[in-house]
Amino acid sequence: MRDLAETFYQYFDVAIADTDELRDEVYHLRYQVYCVEKGFEAESQCPGEKEIDEYDVRRAVHSVVRHRQTGLLAATVRLVLPDPDDLLVAFPVEEHCAASFETAEIDWKRLPRNSMAEISRFAVSKHFKRRLGEAGTIAGVGPDPNAYGDANSQGMRLIPHLSLGLFAAILRMSTENGVANWYAVMEPSLLRLLTRFGIEFTPIGGVVNYRGQRQPCYGGIERVLAEIWKKRPDVWRLVTDNGAIWPAPTKNCVSVPQINTKLAGSS
Repeated sequence: MRDLAETFYQYFDVAIADTDELRDEVYHLRYQVYCVEKGFEAESQCPGEKEIDEYDVRRAVHSVVRHRQTGLLAATVRLVLPDPDDLLVAFPVEEHCAASFETAEIDWKRLPRNSMAEISRFAVSKHFKRRLGEAGTIAGVGPDPNAYGDANSQGMRLIPHLSLGLFAAILRMSTENGVANWYAVMEPSLLRLLTRFGIEFTPIGGVVNYRGQRQPCYGGIERVLAEIWKKRPDVWRLVTDNGAIWPAPTKNCVSVPQINTKLAGSS
């Protein structure tokens, strides 16, 4: 059986969107997904068929997953970084999911903001959402995300691979920007898929109705990657580029502790 990373990189390439041209491709794909397909944003508010918000202007970095054979942009994701002028400025999850946070079992106000970033704007091109149930999703995860594509698809239906490719992109952006902790607000189906690949986030409060059912969650990078390394070494090799982006845990490695109760000293 071929290695998971070898299979993925046969079909796809992962890159930081660090030029104006690449970012324009990102914004155009987001327009197609968030405006045309889902209607989350008004097309009239997206001049030039580009979906851009206030976080993109000052606080976001972006990555892309590209299909090697066709050159098509397959998927994109961004990280919203701390505000460079004021660490207390809210992340998107803190603005949109505050009510859910009130029931959380963690003291989110005491998470280390200087090393936080929020994973957001997952978007998968409609050309790569061809299985039953995928067309209506943002991240391209249908009700049965088991298959990895077939010999005739040229990778066009490797949706679980795309999710892992986006996670590899998130890790690259995180290491380049000093990020050690993640926020995210994800579709429950995407969270279930990631869990099957050993990628586990800690829920923050309950599911919220924000552009559909979404789960606010948190992940400490060291712990998340240590769990992947333990449970799914094939996935770990893919997302870390076989340890080039993030080294394998050692026997003496101390992971970020589980944050499943109120932190010491909180009320």
